Amino acid sequence: MAPVSIFRHGADEEKAETARLSSFIGAIAIGDLVKSTLGPKGMRIENANILIANTGMDTDKIKIFGSRVRVDSTAKVAEIETAEKEKMKEKVERILKHGINCFINRQLIYNYPEQLFASAGVMAIEHADFVGVERLALVTGGEISSTFDHPELVKLGHCKLIEEVMIGEETLIHFSGVDMGEACTIVLRGATQQILDEAERSLHDALCVLAQTVKETRTVFGGGCSEMLMAKAVSDLANRTPGKEAVAMESFAKALRMLPTIIADNAGYDSAELVSQLRAAHQDNKSTFGLDMSQGAVGDMAALGITESFQVKRQVLLSAAEAAEMILRVDNIIKAAPRKRVPDHHPC
Repeated sequence: MAPVSIFRHGADEEKAETARLSSFIGAIAIGDLVKSTLGPKGMRIENANILIANTGMDTDKIKIFGSRVRVDSTAKVAEIETAEKEKMKEKVERILKHGINCFINRQLIYNYPEQLFASAGVMAIEHADFVGVERLALVTGGEISSTFDHPELVKLGHCKLIEEVMIGEETLIHFSGVDMGEACTIVLRGATQQILDEAERSLHDALCVLAQTVKETRTVFGGGCSEMLMAKAVSDLANRTPGKEAVAMESFAKALRMLPTIIADNAGYDSAELVSQLRAAHQDNKSTFGLDMSQGAVGDMAALGITESFQVKRQVLLSAAEAAEMILRVDNIIKAAPRKRVPDHHPC
């Protein structure tokens, strides 16, 4: 029943191929990288009552800063050590009165309290990641405590199972059956740090899109369908617009048609062929057609169920138009001829 050390410090310097917890979004593990053991191999705790704390558990060693203590014998030093141990023993007894079988502490747990927890059959986890502790308290339904005089006022966390799992070469603590059943952990693995960073950014973007979709439930068809519809509408309007404005409108339509082109290029297909087929389909009033990248062909987005968030699509269009307008304005300023100087006929 040794305490579990969970260190976040130095996690960024770990090898890129190691498992990494990217986001807390099912079961919860603490910290970005966990190198620890739960005592005997394959140890499991079922129906765990968890006390999550942020308190000092290292006062069994003498630490006196800015003070001077004079003793006339080593026996006096032993008395001070004994007093410190008794103080720590009383603190551990107050913790055990909460009726727990798992104690998670933000700070270190030294040897003496470790022995007391082990004797009581309580699993101790020390030096847990601070952000991970907050999230763990959230999903297990507990609260972070720093005092233990009133057990009836402390809200404990609960989960059905705590076990040790292996992901790659790393050992992690897996909390399952938490009160907030919708919470989960996503583990990202990759060959290089760059791949991991890119996967994490993509995952973050996907979660942001999901959050926006929950707020704004309207959706549009994906696969380049919406862009081709907008490009067709802009092109039709450009054909009916006289003057130089038609040139700008046609350029905007061309920019919209680049989105399906990029989708096809990213999938490794012939973008020119697919975009021309998609454009012909929209000219035949097949307004729900887009690119089916699973088959590498044009397909019906309504039948395939491929949709995108309306809010995200709207923001993409607005941001792109604003960026293009800003660049054009800067170019005009740079290209503008300098103001001609005229002689001053009214000197002071």
